[in-house]
Amino acid sequence: MNLPFVPPSDIQSPQVRVAKIRPVSFVTYPGVEIIDLTGPMEVFAFANNGLQRAGISNEPAYQIDVLAEKPGPITTSCGLQIIANKAYSDIQNNIDTLLIVGTPIVDCLLSDPALQDWVKTIAPQVNRLASVCTGAFLLAECGLLDGRRATTHWDYCDRLAQNYPEINVEPDRIFVRDDYILTSGGVTSGIDMALSMVEEDWGSELALMVARYLVVFLKRPGGQSQFSAYLTSDASRPELKDLQAWIILHLSEDLRVETLAERMCMSSRNFARYFLTETGMTPAKFVELSRIDAARHYLGSTRLSIEVIADKSGFADPERMRRAFIRQLGVNAQSYRDRFGCSDSCSSRAA
Repeated sequence: MNLPFVPPSDIQSPQVRVAKIRPVSFVTYPGVEIIDLTGPMEVFAFANNGLQRAGISNEPAYQIDVLAEKPGPITTSCGLQIIANKAYSDIQNNIDTLLIVGTPIVDCLLSDPALQDWVKTIAPQVNRLASVCTGAFLLAECGLLDGRRATTHWDYCDRLAQNYPEINVEPDRIFVRDDYILTSGGVTSGIDMALSMVEEDWGSELALMVARYLVVFLKRPGGQSQFSAYLTSDASRPELKDLQAWIILHLSEDLRVETLAERMCMSSRNFARYFLTETGMTPAKFVELSRIDAARHYLGSTRLSIEVIADKSGFADPERMRRAFIRQLGVNAQSYRDRFGCSDSCSSRAA
């Protein structure tokens, strides 16, 4: 998919990051869980798309390899085949980020001494070592998680803790980072973890753009009941999707129906009817939910004041934001922050 990407302000700034090429390798094997693989891969692919369209990088910033015992087809746990393009034994260096993909059948990971030996050898050389879902068992079997905090799929956490008592297992976490090693929970949590890597590498605006196009949380609260994310509604027409993307990137601008209708070269009445028919909600509601989603991001991941967040999210004043939160979420903005806000170590930068 080609994203209607507007370069984030942190990428446009004079302190723009130099486009560093990061080789990302996924370890696979027969019986692998396909979403554990394709979820994070899509995150890096969408990030590549955005960076290239912004003119930041002329080639993929994340160069992806799928590794297996030997190149060729691999049958996943659901029966679908994937193609590994390289043998892991042929890779001795030049990996920035190595991800061990999980499986519903953990013994698949624990019956290959050659793979374990390779992981032990390559681990000290990578910048980031990560596991998706039950991939943590391979890292555990290699002794790489001893003395560290880690997580895995909730249904396997007891087994991980019992089989590897040297690991501090945190079963309620979406993903855990301990130094350069990251472990993630069940299946789709690999997407959350990959988004955190994109944010680390390129900043939160690019990561947020990727999250929105994947229709997922940028930072899903772990171990807590979660409010639903309000992201782009399911519009089928490209011109309407483009308008929704423009709205999300310009929340502080005048987004009244008249303004949006003019942008679509339609009368206000026809535009309002068209938007409701195609999306199932009025333009005003979409704008409000988009502003709420932006505010939720700032409330959950920064220490910015309520006043600043209201301004950055397009609400203009805290009282207007408070009423919108109560109307759509049943809690005010401050209560939302109290429940789902970041820890004391959270950055206070504008994301």
